[in-house]
Amino acid sequence: MTFMQVTLQLFEGFKITCLIFIITLVFSLPLGLLVTFGSMTRFKPIRWLTRTFVWAIRGTPLMLQIIVVFYIPGLLLGWSSLPRLTAVLIAFIINYAAYFSEIYRGGIESISRGQYEAGQVLGMTKTQIFFKIVLMQVVKRIIPPMSNEIITLVKDTSLARVIALAELVMAAQNIVSAKALIWPLFYIGVFYLVFCGVLTLLFGYIEKKLDYYTV
Repeated sequence: MTFMQVTLQLFEGFKITCLIFIITLVFSLPLGLLVTFGSMTRFKPIRWLTRTFVWAIRGTPLMLQIIVVFYIPGLLLGWSSLPRLTAVLIAFIINYAAYFSEIYRGGIESISRGQYEAGQVLGMTKTQIFFKIVLMQVVKRIIPPMSNEIITLVKDTSLARVIALAELVMAAQNIVSAKALIWPLFYIGVFYLVFCGVLTLLFGYIEKKLDYYTV
């Protein structure tokens, strides 16, 4: 195979990698916020249930979670297996929602109680305090850990190959097996480096835009 043929074949796997990345972010970011509210609620059953969920997800490997989502419904309930991409997306969304929820919670809890009290003194509702006083401070504080987690997501997409979903790494492995070429396995590093580099620049730009807001 020529260099261009290998590149085009790897791009097919890279499309799956990008699809996993984008859909995971779109759904896990808001879901993580809901999990955060559940873990911070004063209603103890929901708080305990939510924190147990986060503990279980953070305490087990993402690879295992993908396998569970793909195989367990069929083994326990006799259902047909989920489509491979669907199973991967469900596992990724749940996993990253749990991690994002802890980042959100840390950001919210880092805001001093005095700022909430100041908003109440001004006659603001809890919703107004959150969106007009707290939110931007939280966003500023969570950008660094969120950027780190999102860049980790780029590399975690390679775990999709555990159920034979042809993302970037598996596309390279297929070439190695079929054509006895080893260099495509190293070549995919360029794809990941460029992807992560673009995200690093993007988050650096966002951090600079938020520099005007200091606490």
